Amino acid sequence: MTTKRILIFSGGTLGTWALDYIRELDILVGADRGALFLVEHGWRPHMSLGDFDSVIPEQLNKIKAASLDIQTWDPIHKDWTDTELALRWAIGQQPSEIILLGVLGTRFDHTLANVHLLRVALAHGIPCRIADAMNILQLVEQELVITRNETGDAFNTVSLLPLSLDVHGITLQGFRYPLQDASLTLGQSLGISNVLESDVGRIRIASGLLLVIRSCENE
Repeated sequence: MTTKRILIFSGGTLGTWALDYIRELDILVGADRGALFLVEHGWRPHMSLGDFDSVIPEQLNKIKAASLDIQTWDPIHKDWTDTELALRWAIGQQPSEIILLGVLGTRFDHTLANVHLLRVALAHGIPCRIADAMNILQLVEQELVITRNETGDAFNTVSLLPLSLDVHGITLQGFRYPLQDASLTLGQSLGISNVLESDVGRIRIASGLLLVIRSCENE
């Protein structure tokens, strides 16, 4: 496994906030219109891929000229979304972490499918998170440690939602509303709007898949 992170920029909601995630040694991947976003902000994607049905020919030419590598797919004869193509390419590089940016947006079907992609990365043992201007999403099957110094006072509202039918043995430390060996069932809202109050918060589960959503109250 390489020590480098891979950042995937997709075609959902993006803004200059996404550029703040970039570090010097990161591998940048543009999925369809996400590649255009990188190019238009002065970055050269290490890999651009997708069917590019969201860009006009002139924009695709800009992407091709700026990208270090590119893979194009037929928009009809492909089984995966552009974001999933990018994620599966990234998994093959065995990075230390994958961050998905621009994967949330107005298309709820794509948004929900992209949240489910966290399970694909988890199955390969690669830490993965989704981020936008107001949220950070991660999937847990054993333990997740979050620290206040990652984001300062932002993103301290924490919600827990089952991504499996049931999640058992949920134990929280460092939160306003602690839990000890609790269970959540798909459809319950008990885990919504907890608050990280310590410098370090620990979330442990015994079984199931738990979606952890950190939210920022103010833009």
